[in-house]
Amino acid sequence: MSASERMEEAAKLYDRAAEELELAVAHCRTAASHFRNQEVPRGGAHAWAAHGHIRAAEDALDEQARTHAARSNP
Repeated sequence: MSASERMEEAAKLYDRAAEELELAVAHCRTAASHFRNQEVPRGGAHAWAAHGHIRAAEDALDEQARTHAARSNP
């Protein structure tokens, strides 16, 4: 794989993490609204969805970290 291809691969992982974090933000805002309206089950559902998106972002960043570690020189 060329250096350019590796850079594009890394960029895609960061794009994926950013997309997941943007979804998490939206779910957090929705959860806050539901909790303000005393809609606990709906708020909780969005809170858990936010957490899931954060975990997905972490997975993308972890993948990049593992790739970087594999290619780094000691």
